[in-house]
Amino acid sequence: MEIERKFTVKKLPENLETYPCHIIEQAYLNTDPVVRVRRQDNDYYMTYKGKGLMAREEYNLPLNAASYYHLRDKADGNIISKKRYVIPIEDPAFRPDAAFDAAALSLCVELDIFDPPFAPLIIAEVEFPSVAAANAFVPPDWFDQDVTSDSAYHNSNMSRRQF
Repeated sequence: MEIERKFTVKKLPENLETYPCHIIEQAYLNTDPVVRVRRQDNDYYMTYKGKGLMAREEYNLPLNAASYYHLRDKADGNIISKKRYVIPIEDPAFRPDAAFDAAALSLCVELDIFDPPFAPLIIAEVEFPSVAAANAFVPPDWFDQDVTSDSAYHNSNMSRRQF
C-alpha cells in the first residue's frame, strides 16, 4: 500500500545538493489502472497502481534495461523526467491528537524537480506507514499547497497533458 501526500513548495531547502539525488524517467502504458515503467538511475521497474489519491495499492516489478526501453517506446503521452532529492524530515510534526507513536516515525521528503515540458514544477511527496499518520502530518514551513487530492498533480495524469 502506498500512502503519500503531495505538496507544492514555497522555496527549495538549503543545501539541496547535499542530499541524495536520483534521475528518474517514467512513461505510462495505461492510466486506468495506472501501469508505468520507470528508470531510476540504473534500475528499471514496471509499476501497477490501484485507484485512490492518498492511499492506494502499488506493486513494483523489476525490469532489465532492454525491457524498459521496449515498453517505454509503447507508452502513450508524455515521458516524464525529473530529479528526485531524498530529504529526511528532522523531527516530523503531527497534530497533537495523533493516535499513534509519532516519535517512532522516520519520514523523508521526495522532492521532484521536473524537466521540461513540466518545468518549473516542483512537488514534495511524503510517504507514510498509515493513513492516520498521513492525516495527522503537519508539513514543514517550506511546503506550500497540499495537492494530494488534486489529480492534476498525479504523474499519470500529467503524462496525458497536452502542450
